[in-house]
Amino acid sequence: MKASTLRTYIAVHTWVGLVAGFALFIAFYTGAITIFTKELHTWETPASQRAAMEPPARAQELVDAVLRRHPQAKESFLLQLPTLNEPHLSLHWDEHAKDGSETEHLFRLAPDGTLLEVKPHSALSHFLYRLHYTAGLPASWGVYVLGVVCILYGLALGTGVVAYAPTFLKDLFALRIGKNLKRMWQDAHNVVGILSLPFHIIFAWSGAVLALGVLLLAPFQFMVFDGKLLELIQLDISAAKPAVAAGVAQPSLPAGELLARVRQAAPGMAVEFVRYHHAGDANAQIEAYGSVGQRTLTSSAAVVMKAADGAVVRVNTPEQFSPGTTFLRGLQALHYGNFGHAAVQWLYFLLGLAGAFLFYSGNLLWIEARRKRQAVQQPRSGKLMAQATLGVCLGCVAGVSAVFLVNKLFPALPGQLPLWEERAYYAVFLLSVAWAFARPPARAALELLSLSAGLTLAIPLAQWADSGVNPLQSLWRGEWVVAGVNLVALLAGLGFLKMGRAALKRGREGDPCSVWSLRAAPAAAERQRAA
Repeated sequence: MKASTLRTYIAVHTWVGLVAGFALFIAFYTGAITIFTKELHTWETPASQRAAMEPPARAQELVDAVLRRHPQAKESFLLQLPTLNEPHLSLHWDEHAKDGSETEHLFRLAPDGTLLEVKPHSALSHFLYRLHYTAGLPASWGVYVLGVVCILYGLALGTGVVAYAPTFLKDLFALRIGKNLKRMWQDAHNVVGILSLPFHIIFAWSGAVLALGVLLLAPFQFMVFDGKLLELIQLDISAAKPAVAAGVAQPSLPAGELLARVRQAAPGMAVEFVRYHHAGDANAQIEAYGSVGQRTLTSSAAVVMKAADGAVVRVNTPEQFSPGTTFLRGLQALHYGNFGHAAVQWLYFLLGLAGAFLFYSGNLLWIEARRKRQAVQQPRSGKLMAQATLGVCLGCVAGVSAVFLVNKLFPALPGQLPLWEERAYYAVFLLSVAWAFARPPARAALELLSLSAGLTLAIPLAQWADSGVNPLQSLWRGEWVVAGVNLVALLAGLGFLKMGRAALKRGREGDPCSVWSLRAAPAAAERQRAA
């Protein structure tokens, strides 16, 4: 390959990575955590509110109670069956107002049969998941921004492979640790990138498809298939065609009987939730979703049924999957890591953190590559990039840890904790960004790493203060979710402390001409004046 062509690929790899890197750091860091979304839901729920598994036999009682109070909910609602991490039987209904606003409702039954509209105690796991697919931008359009970022991400991967393929094997296990920090960071960046390349290809591809799938199909929809493409592939991407109300009242079969017929239509299916459409209408329809057999790439299943008489409309289990459905379900499972068991979750967790490191280290390499040796006056772009990298990346880390602390320590009114969790993240994140730009990079690095370490190490203490059970007791009792969060927080906090000490050491002993230096460079300044 010509040297000029190689330089072009490296330039594209560098600049595309820089443009997309900030959003991707947030997506990967929070994505690593939300691999354990179900477990986090257990952690965020106070012990006093945890309950034994509620029997699904009361499902019809709950449906009837909600429809008596809110008849308009019959158009569409979701019945959530009890699971290990969410033991309550619940009904979710999104109320759409005439002005376009939407209000989420969550209903449960009290032991005496009274209908309760409850507010989630916490939204920690859901908020972190939203950060993953929006990078903190408004959800209405942030998901599309992340879709575009994933396309840029794929471009950075492709150009990086082309640019560094000649030295692939040579750089695979090269990690030269020493005084040459640029070389060490470059080696670490290359090793992590090469070893996790398949994982990144999957995420770039699946992220773009999941976020922009419909938009990417638009040209084919209107220019090739004359507006009929979505109709042709509808059964590949959804369980059934939308139900149309007949306008004729007809009672639906009891929920228990419908669930029994679902299991009969798909033997071995573990039903997780049921979506109702036009309940009480002659054309009422349910869509039951769950999984069949072991957790594999294509273990998801769905059964569509007429609610009035239980007639099966469609059974969509792995055996009936079309090639398109198999592809889409497999891609979703690869993206979310919801196949396999704990080993897959921990692998995705480590790969997610490695991905966040990749984007953080890429920015540091860009700063170091443009540093002028033996020059007091450094390019302003290097300082600005250092400040932005510290503010966004460490602001995200500190903000996420703050959400965990607020979950356990903030005395919010019932139903108000989710709002304060969200406020805590944005407050810490934005203040960190402002602090990074207000301080010299060398001092901001030490201070923000110390903040991240302090907030993260406080998570086990917050859990202890809230529950009255110290971390060792949690481990002794077999509370594995609590023990796991405590252990990860401890290791992460110690890691941030070590990074902070390294930043302090470099600031005091490193090259005085570096943007990361805490000391002046008199010799260099004298040489510059003499020249």
